[in-house]
Amino acid sequence: MSDELSTTSSTGVRQVVEPLVLLIVAGLFFGYLGRTMGVTHMFNTLFNTAHQLLMNTVLFLMGITVLTGAAGRLLVEFHVISLVERMLVPLMRPLFNLPGRAAMAALMTFFSDNPAIIGLAKDRRFNHSFKVPEIISLTNFGTSFGMGLIVITFMATLQNQQTGATYFMPAMIGLAGALVGAIVSTRLMQRFIRNDTSLHDIHFADTHSDLLDGHGSNDPVWLRFLNALLDGGKGGVKMGVAIIPGVLIISTFVMVLTFGAPITGYTGGAFEGVALLPRLAGHVSWLFELLFGFDHAELVAFPITSLGAVGAAMSLVPNFISQGIIDGSDIAVFTAMGMCWSGYLSTHTAMLDSLGFRQLTSKAILAHTIGGVCAGVAARYLYLLLTSLMG
Repeated sequence: MSDELSTTSSTGVRQVVEPLVLLIVAGLFFGYLGRTMGVTHMFNTLFNTAHQLLMNTVLFLMGITVLTGAAGRLLVEFHVISLVERMLVPLMRPLFNLPGRAAMAALMTFFSDNPAIIGLAKDRRFNHSFKVPEIISLTNFGTSFGMGLIVITFMATLQNQQTGATYFMPAMIGLAGALVGAIVSTRLMQRFIRNDTSLHDIHFADTHSDLLDGHGSNDPVWLRFLNALLDGGKGGVKMGVAIIPGVLIISTFVMVLTFGAPITGYTGGAFEGVALLPRLAGHVSWLFELLFGFDHAELVAFPITSLGAVGAAMSLVPNFISQGIIDGSDIAVFTAMGMCWSGYLSTHTAMLDSLGFRQLTSKAILAHTIGGVCAGVAARYLYLLLTSLMG
């Protein structure tokens, strides 16, 4: 009876405290924006920014997800992924301290998104050769490659406004940086939990992933080709739709906090803001410049946004380019950190919960935070090294 009263009392307190806290925080936030920008301009800017992101960024990203989804499914259908997997097997143990089969996990998340790792990790046909700490570290390993093809394709197709050249090479350097981050994150997570006596054997009953099912059929090659393209494209549409909330909600508010007022003053147009993040980042600008080579404080918005949604972070880049505050080094760092982090704060809890190890979420997040920083640093200095060697 006492437990029931305690639970009822706790619920009652939460029902009073939570709405009050929400109203206070929202009031302070929108009060600050409204006082700085003007209430009418604030709302117009929020709506116009969201609309511009939807029309100019989300639809562009959806086009990329559809095409990359079709390409990824085609590679799976005709066993290209299996061939690449066999080539990568010898690298898994030396680099990541994982069985060779982990290569499939990296490839599947690279061509899709973070949650793809769960279907594999829970499949006994896949995980039978893994130790428990290795299976748990798959959350960090898989996340390091999530949406990799989409991030790299997006970055590589951006154009320098002055020269018209694309950022293909910086994007490839970013891929190398993400690999460094994956190694650090995966091995650090394994180190964090290797002496944890609370870990138990993982038992998954009747779970399987269709990623391990045989691909191909008795259908004609042309029909398999067509079906793979269409099925992959449909998956790309779903992913494109899935990133809409993150882009519109997170990016809109990040942009308002990142960009400043026009020279002529606030008009309620898109991409206006209060420039709060750059002012805060300015206090430690030396650190961001040392680690990532950021010459402009506004650029810290990308890694911060990547923590929750890399799709939203990518939507920031075209505006950075239009303002002329970004270069090849920054693209390399963005690619590395965006791919390595890829919204892990919003997925790690659910991923570990599905494996039955929610209590390890804080360790996984700490390891992956360090890994993402290492990815950005590696991309920055690898870019400097290669550009100096190339003259």
